[in-house]
Amino acid sequence: MCGRYSIYESMDDYLRQLALDLVVINGYDHERINRYNVAPSTRVELRRPVPGGLSVDRVKWGWSPFWAKGKRPDPINARAETVMTGKFFKSLWPNGRALAPANGWFEWIPDPADPKRKQPYYIQAADQAPLFFAALAEVHAGIGPDERDGFVIITAAADQGLVDIHNRMPLVLSPELAREWINPDTLIERTSKIVTAGCRQASDFKWHAVSKKVGNVRKQGEDLVREVTDGRLPPLRCPRTCRRLWSREIRGRMKHANLNSIKLITTCADHSEQN
Repeated sequence: MCGRYSIYESMDDYLRQLALDLVVINGYDHERINRYNVAPSTRVELRRPVPGGLSVDRVKWGWSPFWAKGKRPDPINARAETVMTGKFFKSLWPNGRALAPANGWFEWIPDPADPKRKQPYYIQAADQAPLFFAALAEVHAGIGPDERDGFVIITAAADQGLVDIHNRMPLVLSPELAREWINPDTLIERTSKIVTAGCRQASDFKWHAVSKKVGNVRKQGEDLVREVTDGRLPPLRCPRTCRRLWSREIRGRMKHANLNSIKLITTCADHSEQN
């Protein structure tokens, strides 16, 4: 997963989609968030369980334990394969569970003919509904932000769910699993299962090429997630584990496919295509 995503609807829309029984105990802005280009180290809306209900906070994207502060930039992601057992995130797992609401995320892929040239793609739900990224956070109560505060998004191998244009993807949860994830009463065995097998499937997503302006962290606006067309766009391909299984016929068709005129999603399970 590359380090950009969008969150542009109102928090009420995300809460409505989640349909959570927990009460939001703090105030939050009911207007549209309109963040089309969320970058690392910026503060963004996050949901987390607290005594008595749910809290909506603006938290910095990126976190390090106290003993690693200043040694390197704060990581923005935590790998699902190691987050439950590694030393780095030990203080966040499992009680730091949180949800990062989103509308989609961005990936950059190189052109096979020119690796220095990269094209951004925007990935979102096929029905354009809000998304919920599994996250871990440290947040301290207070009037202003605490320098220790931060969060990371858990990522999974792309072939565990969406076969996308990158080898990692955010751990995107269905509303049902998101409710379990954010519930403080959910057992650790269950949350571990969600991390290892809870990622939404490929058929839930679609993607398209977008403007390279998204590479500038200062840029915002709806045009950043709008589809662009360019006959020179690099082709999308399955990861190596999936490509080995493709037939020569499918590879030949994909080589000459016009990816600007189709919406292509390929699942590792049966290599089916949706045009």
